[in-house]
Amino acid sequence: MKTLKFLLFCLATAGLALPAMAQHEGHQQQPKDTATHQVEQQDPSQHRDMQHGQMPMSHAFSRNLPMSRNASGTGWLPDESPMYGNMFHRGDWMLMLHYSLFLRYNKQDVFEAGERGDSQFDAPNWLMLMGQRFVGSRGLLRFSGMISLDPLTVGGNGYPLLFQTGETFEGSPLIDRQHPHDLLSELSVGYTHMLSEEADVFVYLGYPGEPALSNVAFMHRPSALNNPDSPLGHHWQDATHITFGVATLGVRYRNFKLEGSSFTGREPDEERYDFDKPRFDSRAIRLTYNPSTNWSLQTSTAYVKSPESNEPDEDVYRTTASVLYGNKLPGDNRFFTTTVNWGYNYVDAHHKEHSFLLESNLQNDKFAVYGRYEFVQKSAAELGFEEGMFGHDALFGIQALTVGANRQLAQLGAVNLQLGAQASVFRGSSELHPYYGELPVSAQVYLRVFPSLMVPQ
Repeated sequence: MKTLKFLLFCLATAGLALPAMAQHEGHQQQPKDTATHQVEQQDPSQHRDMQHGQMPMSHAFSRNLPMSRNASGTGWLPDESPMYGNMFHRGDWMLMLHYSLFLRYNKQDVFEAGERGDSQFDAPNWLMLMGQRFVGSRGLLRFSGMISLDPLTVGGNGYPLLFQTGETFEGSPLIDRQHPHDLLSELSVGYTHMLSEEADVFVYLGYPGEPALSNVAFMHRPSALNNPDSPLGHHWQDATHITFGVATLGVRYRNFKLEGSSFTGREPDEERYDFDKPRFDSRAIRLTYNPSTNWSLQTSTAYVKSPESNEPDEDVYRTTASVLYGNKLPGDNRFFTTTVNWGYNYVDAHHKEHSFLLESNLQNDKFAVYGRYEFVQKSAAELGFEEGMFGHDALFGIQALTVGANRQLAQLGAVNLQLGAQASVFRGSSELHPYYGELPVSAQVYLRVFPSLMVPQ
């Protein structure tokens, strides 16, 4: 509890110290024509904002794109996406602080329909500091550092989540639990060179960092911000968001972006405070297109070398596709956001598994309602059953539906305190009913600490 109190104190102090610096991107004032918006808002030769002693508010990887397109790694969001955080300037640098903390009670399998449920008080959390500055008349330099106290506030074996799998604890696979994130979840730098107002080339280096693979990581997606839980398809979609060793090279032309990465395929080990060995043994390529301010589309494919430490000889060919939607509604802090995500893991002819996710969030100023539906295929071995128990290469379909809501209780400077609750219902293949029940239900209540919406100067 001392750790939780200390973290809560730090976040509240940051919000009280920076209330006058909090900024809002002003999405409602963005024109629907993105190219026109870029020309009107960004003048590469004059940099009007620099005349006022401040770094212009551009995208982290382009001097000619809106900041609201920023996502995790080098990914893109729709331009009409909300940004929550504290912004401030130091000399030529523009800095942003983003964070999230859930103080919650989580019970999986409320009615004890099966034998796999568990309950826990915990506090999933992360904190990220980002900075960027212009270099000369065409360059843009940025950095990002992200930490998580999950190893302390959640525990080495993570938090309970029915049907979740991936990574290990004390040498054994984590099953029906979501693993904690590493203390150092990102340390990255990037440089972009503007060829023209319509074209950029960029490089991104991370140790750890995120390769050009899949959709925006779940904790940074506007449609998922209010949900404390990781998706069940995390290891089919965006589990590579923490990779110890990644190098990405990309090019943008107008609203198209093509990028490729070399990265370490092995997921983080269970020593959450160290730096894992960089291997650069995997590769990925991603194409992203934002057809308007409301949409962001991506497709990507990768060869991932031995992602799971408990299956060192198992390489994965991963393919993903996603659609993100964002819409700024009339009024203050009112947004509707949606994500559709598909992920596919191919190991061999007998191990081919799909995942699908649909999630939405309606933010209505101080009140939010949200939901997530998932379908994922998992093998008997992934769920901890002995080989041959259900026949050779048994594969199970799993569905999960989550609904939740929260409301702001108080605002301390630029820090919000919200009270929320959510419930999930699961449905596994009939062979799993003796172990999980036919329709296991989970529920949780939480206090959430989160920054305010960034407001215009």
